[in-house]
Amino acid sequence: MTGGPEIEPVPYLAGALALPEARPDGIDRAFWDAARSHRLVVQRCGSCSAAQLPPEIVCTACQARDLDWHQVDPVGVLTSFTRVWHPVHPALVDQVPYLVGVVEVAPGARLVGNILGDPHRTDLRFDMAMEAVFEDHDEQDVTLIQWRPA
Repeated sequence: MTGGPEIEPVPYLAGALALPEARPDGIDRAFWDAARSHRLVVQRCGSCSAAQLPPEIVCTACQARDLDWHQVDPVGVLTSFTRVWHPVHPALVDQVPYLVGVVEVAPGARLVGNILGDPHRTDLRFDMAMEAVFEDHDEQDVTLIQWRPA
């Protein structure tokens, strides 16, 4: 991670919610393995060099099947965000409000995640720099990628 004081990641998902896991077809296994090692990766096309996230079996820019995973810096730009006031699941009733954002980590590669910080006081702006915070869940062998202003 870059700059700023260390923020201890607070689990944003209530215990009643299932943690995400790699898809059965394995298309996103490299993403989850990298996150577990506190690295951020995106798919990159060998034919046109376009980056993409979420992963697909073909390049969304040129439809080539020449995709591989490449590490990127765990930073990005906030392209969208919301303060969630209405819980979408009964387990989240006591956790609202919370912040969710879309962060572009490479041109064409965007990742949705929680934004850490006080949801009432965190000053967010479109195009602001964000940095990843890796939240380990050792009991399920998964690491979530959360965000905070850089």
